[in-house]
Amino acid sequence: MDSRSSSPDLDPVAGITEDLVSLPASKVAGDTSIDFEGLLAQPIKLREDVRTGCGGQTWPAGMVLGKHMLRYHRDRLSTARILELGAGGGLVGLAVAAGCDLQAPLILTDQDVMLELMRHNIQLNRLESKATASILDWGEPLPEAVVAHKPDVILAAECVYFEPAFPLLMQTLKDLFELNEHAVVYFCFKKRRRADMQFVKAAKKAFVVEEIFDEDRPVFQRESLFLFTFRKRTSGGTTSSKKRATAANQEIQIMS
Repeated sequence: MDSRSSSPDLDPVAGITEDLVSLPASKVAGDTSIDFEGLLAQPIKLREDVRTGCGGQTWPAGMVLGKHMLRYHRDRLSTARILELGAGGGLVGLAVAAGCDLQAPLILTDQDVMLELMRHNIQLNRLESKATASILDWGEPLPEAVVAHKPDVILAAECVYFEPAFPLLMQTLKDLFELNEHAVVYFCFKKRRRADMQFVKAAKKAFVVEEIFDEDRPVFQRESLFLFTFRKRTSGGTTSSKKRATAANQEIQIMS
């Protein structure tokens, strides 16, 4: 029997401390259209519904990461095996599915309560041939669909907002790297508490962490939004990896 604890319900209110920056204002359920400032020729439609949790609405890190992937990585994504962690309604994954000529369908993942919304948004955009939805509880063994997929690109937007889930998220990232040691995680989040940077510090001990270029970085960083890649740390590390890790560590120390 697997000894790892199961994922708790990710209640954004539980455990909030006084240094928490405000969460996005809850929206009335409805559809919205997003074209990522013209990067999508045809906007995606997104059903936003917070009745199943805060993941049912658009968060700023999802907008930043979706725009980044469309602007800089379209060509690479066409041949990638893509997984989105904590997808919520599927903003980032659906943007990639709509804007890239994918050879393999990507997988949106979240907890069971978000499954219906993810499937609804896939159908809303007629992307059934380019995207699927699956349950993935952080900290638990990876589902068979993910194991078979062996993702080499992992999208994670706004996954750092609930401190008790940090160890579970870390375990899932480690499991994904064990599944595919060449995978790259594109990780974007909004810093709301001092504890949020503790997750990044833990990540840099486990992975090669690099804060990556984006021409909008001066803009979104003013809003405490940060964009990284995580890669598996190889034994001993290559010279280039060590250099990237040293630079990233310096930036993280400045941010914290």
